[in-house]
Amino acid sequence: MLTKQINLRLTPIFKVNVDPKTEERYIGSLYTYSIGDDYYYQEDDQKPKGPQANVWNGHIIPGFEAGYGFNLVNVSHFDLATQTRKNFFEKPALIRTLYYPAYSNDTLHYKPVTRNYYLISAFDEVTNKDGMINPKDLRRLFYFDATASQKKALLPLDYSVYRGDYDDANDYLHVFARKDLNGNGQVEKTEPIHVFWIDLKDPLKLGRLY
Repeated sequence: MLTKQINLRLTPIFKVNVDPKTEERYIGSLYTYSIGDDYYYQEDDQKPKGPQANVWNGHIIPGFEAGYGFNLVNVSHFDLATQTRKNFFEKPALIRTLYYPAYSNDTLHYKPVTRNYYLISAFDEVTNKDGMINPKDLRRLFYFDATASQKKALLPLDYSVYRGDYDDANDYLHVFARKDLNGNGQVEKTEPIHVFWIDLKDPLKLGRLY
C-alpha cells in the first residue's frame, strides 16, 4: 500500500480462514471508502483552468486513504530507508477502518493537505469477557505517528466509536461514541452517545463537543 511518505509502505495482515468442508484456505481483501463525483480526480484535459479549492481524489477525508477489510487483524509498517518493519498492534486486533496518508495530491480550500500520521479504529481487547475479540467489544480509535512507534487512544477507554463525520470547514473529525455506563464492556442502545472533536491538523488536540 502506497503512502504519501515515499519511504513508508504498509501491508495489510488478515486472519487466515479455513472452510470446514473443503479445508480451503482464504484471506480477506482490502477495500477503500470513496465519495461522489464532486471530489473525484479528473483527467488533466477535464480539469478547469487555475487552482481548485477542494480536490479530494475521491477520499472521504482529504489527505487520507480509508481502508477496511474482512478479518483485517493488523497492518505491517515498513521503512524502506532503514529496512525496518513493525506491526501497528503487538497482538492481533480486529481493525474496522485504517486511515493512512494518501499518495495523491489532495487540497482543502486551495491548500495542499498532507497527513503524516495514521488513525485506526479497532476492536483491540476482549472488553465484554466472552473470550474473543469481535464487534461486540468496545471499538477504540488510535493515533499512530509516522513511524508507528507512538500509539495513543484518542477517546476514553470506556467509550465505543459509533461513527464519524468530517467537518471540512475546520478540518475536524467529529467522532460519535457510546459511553459504557454499566461497565460491562459492550454497548447497549440505551447508553448515551457523546460527540468528540479531533483537529486533523494536530490529532492530539481533541475534546468533547457534546
